[in-house]
Amino acid sequence: MNGLILLGASGSIGRQTLDVAARAGLRVDAFSVHTNLDAMEEAARRFSPRAVCVTDPDRYAEAKIRLSDTETKLYAGREGLAAMIAASPADTVLNALVGEAGLYPTVWALENKKRLALANKESLVCAGDYVMALAKRQGVSVLPVDSEHCAIHQCLRAGRAEEVKELILTASGGPFFGYDKEALKRVTKSDALRHPTWNMGQKITVDSATMMNKGFELIEAAHLFSLDIRKISVLVHRESVVHSLVRFCDNTVLAQMGVPDMRACIAYALFYPHRPEAFVAPLDLAGVGTLSFARIDSEAFPLPALAVEAFEKGGVMPAVLNAANEEAVAAFLAGKLSFWEISDIISHFVHTYTTVCEATPENVSAASAEVRQAMAARFGK
Repeated sequence: MNGLILLGASGSIGRQTLDVAARAGLRVDAFSVHTNLDAMEEAARRFSPRAVCVTDPDRYAEAKIRLSDTETKLYAGREGLAAMIAASPADTVLNALVGEAGLYPTVWALENKKRLALANKESLVCAGDYVMALAKRQGVSVLPVDSEHCAIHQCLRAGRAEEVKELILTASGGPFFGYDKEALKRVTKSDALRHPTWNMGQKITVDSATMMNKGFELIEAAHLFSLDIRKISVLVHRESVVHSLVRFCDNTVLAQMGVPDMRACIAYALFYPHRPEAFVAPLDLAGVGTLSFARIDSEAFPLPALAVEAFEKGGVMPAVLNAANEEAVAAFLAGKLSFWEISDIISHFVHTYTTVCEATPENVSAASAEVRQAMAARFGK
């Protein structure tokens, strides 16, 4: 690995990536933040990167003052991010951006023949065929950082592609495991943000509570591993130590297990095909004791099935699903709709949107803009 470009350095995955980089002595050649200038300055002084991009251009002037006594080159905005990726001699990009905003940076990384460690699931949800075809043409790898897909990637090293019968993603179940539809109509924002296992940003935590994250992961897995989405399933696993499983043609099942710590997945993606020394604590199986598994209650949590429906409709429909989810979650966090209405609104867009065209980045942006305009008209900015 010849240097790292980290996109989204101030988020949860970004901070843990910087921890891995510091402990492993990896060169952080460049990184981006959106508005968090405190995190930017701290990381810039810690790693002395060649370049930094502040993607909110309104923060450029202050960022320039903060880095005025360093040799770090400062970029700003969307165009600056593209330029920073193109100019960097680093051979690896870790995309830890959240939401559809991560799609174009994924494309820019691949166009510049950078090896891609991907934590931004929306890149594949919105334009998976396009992204994977581009990676193949450019001759570069896409390595998953999500714990579920990282686990599957590891399990698949034990067999050939034609021997795979089923991929099984695990889900923590979020804060509402065991709730029925009526109970979910009464939950609050603070309830939804109380995840039992993982410490994540608000949007991703709500996605876990609705189980939309599992819908996205089903789509992501279908693209990453070139498998029929109907051969990918989800089991709720409350202990969060089995990160996913693969069933082979002889019906044997391999599971990848470990403590719930994303630094293991980050290190796996950055160092692949080599397995680095541990960045996380060992898993104490005796301490865990019992491992439990359960099926999703599809009446209480309809979004994973809706994601499969959107994927099978094809074209930009998964991007419509994603945009509707992003806007609905934002409205929920702003107190403009209830938790249960998130599912209803996303379902409305998937079932009424009619323009199904090829999911190029440009078409994804156009379809998403239509959804966002409709949501703005309903809820305001």
